[in-house]
Amino acid sequence: MTVDSRPPKAASNPRFQVTEKIRMRVARPLRPTPAGGGKPPRKGGTPRLRLPEAPRPLAPRDSRWWAGAAILTVSLLLVGFVAHVALFSVFQHHRAQDLAYHELRSTLAKAETPVGQLDLDAELVTSGTPVALLQIDAIDLSEVVSEGTTSEVLRAGAGHRRDSVMPGQAGTSVILARQATYGGPFGGLSRLQPGDDITVTTGQGTSTFQVFGLRRAGDPLPEALRAKEGRLELMTADGLALFPSGVLHVDAELTSTVQSTPTKVLAYPALPPAERAMGQDAGGWASSFFVLVFFVASGIGLWWLWTRWGRWQAWLVGVPVMLVLGVTTADTVMNALPNLL
Repeated sequence: MTVDSRPPKAASNPRFQVTEKIRMRVARPLRPTPAGGGKPPRKGGTPRLRLPEAPRPLAPRDSRWWAGAAILTVSLLLVGFVAHVALFSVFQHHRAQDLAYHELRSTLAKAETPVGQLDLDAELVTSGTPVALLQIDAIDLSEVVSEGTTSEVLRAGAGHRRDSVMPGQAGTSVILARQATYGGPFGGLSRLQPGDDITVTTGQGTSTFQVFGLRRAGDPLPEALRAKEGRLELMTADGLALFPSGVLHVDAELTSTVQSTPTKVLAYPALPPAERAMGQDAGGWASSFFVLVFFVASGIGLWWLWTRWGRWQAWLVGVPVMLVLGVTTADTVMNALPNLL
């Protein structure tokens, strides 16, 4: 039996072909159109469904949120304070000493360095004016001494108490400096021993002293000076750094020729409290409070950025700013603390 493989006559009919095409087009499945319009997916692909994005969860505003903000703010403030005490204040001290040394060398060459309480214009010597160079080989110290002993002056180095005579003159010359902060120039005074030499250069020349004792609160005072004798007294904080237990005094007697002594116009009772040992600037706390409020406001702003931008954006922008403000706050607070810290 033979099978005819030719197509049926109906398939060759043009009318039949048109009808078949219409039937195939109607039976073809429609491609899904994505929501919101746009082009349909490519042939053979899977339609992409866009789900609505979930809202970003905001930081909780309960007590835990505020506790976290407070802890972060205080932590950054402490980090800024430590960075200032251990690093930035040291750089400030070195920079101030370089400038003071160049100024002192210039005034010594011109014979314009103050040698008394009054300057060439018969006015009190301006606070912060370099007046001497103090050198102690036993503790490897070389420090420019400026006039005045306020917290602001002692940030730059050692300071000469204005009511006392200049080193090398008849009487007791008193020099104060910090123990730990801003380079801690007098941090090694407790290592001095009787017999150690001290050299001081002023506008009248170089004078030498010899240490004869260290004393603290409650120790007997040295004998009163006789006429035409000179003495040097160095003072700084005693005890742990930033936690003083009192004031350390180092007494040294003048071993070189006594220099001429100008008339004194300022006595110790007239000396402002801020210029005495462990003195504090009364107006320093007001400035510190203002800067601290600004720092706290910045900490709140950092947490607000956390909720708006995201965690890493807030850390990247906010933390460096907070550290800078922390160092600035610490620098302001140091002016309000005792001047020998």
